[in-house]
Amino acid sequence: MTTTSMDAVPADAVPTAPVLELRAVTKVYGSGPTEVHALAGVDLSVRAGEMVAIMGPSGSGKSTLLTIAGSLEQPTSGDVLVEGTSLAGMSAADRARMRRRHIGYVFQDFNLLPGLTAAENISLPLELDGLKARKAAESARRALDGLGLADRADSFPDELSGGQRQRVAIARALVGQRRLLLADEPSGSLDSQAGENVMRLLRSACKEGAAAVLATHDAQLAAWADRVVFVRDGVAVDQAGPAAGPESLLTADVPR
Repeated sequence: MTTTSMDAVPADAVPTAPVLELRAVTKVYGSGPTEVHALAGVDLSVRAGEMVAIMGPSGSGKSTLLTIAGSLEQPTSGDVLVEGTSLAGMSAADRARMRRRHIGYVFQDFNLLPGLTAAENISLPLELDGLKARKAAESARRALDGLGLADRADSFPDELSGGQRQRVAIARALVGQRRLLLADEPSGSLDSQAGENVMRLLRSACKEGAAAVLATHDAQLAAWADRVVFVRDGVAVDQAGPAAGPESLLTADVPR
């Protein structure tokens, strides 16, 4: 099976310890005639302060890469390390604890709890990890204010537009000073101005020492990254970075 390296960094980058490492990660769904290789021997290293964008067509393996990096799925083979800790053999409870403390995840479908307000959706993971309710609520409201949703803190998800729900999901991922941020099409429901605000917040988190990985079809979004990795059929086929601008990504010569 082919193993493709995705861990090059800019020549002038200051080496730091990887926050995320994927080592020869393979993911196979099904068996026999229905077997699908979603990922095929992928290596990826993302360091503190770095933002990496993953680009590729639908079905290329972008979302699978993120769910495995975030410990929501386990690889068929290979290993995943978050802040130097291997996820292999870790119990479900330990993986959940790691997600609460170390990983902020922005899902395509938001994954907000319908019975909780916007602020409560954000503060709940902090409370589960031991933060006092008052401080958790304060952190949630600050995060919402940063995304222009201070006036919707007490609204329930079904009272929010799709774009507003997306921003609540992003606020939930950013609170708690998590070191690894994973985002699957984080601006998919947002207009261009709101999308830029989201990227500024992610960039700010990286400047404070977080690592971010984004899966996206949007060249404008990917242009914010330090590095852009192109994937096809579960394999990294090319990478570029930092991007000169979105036009360079649209015209990138990606092997087929």
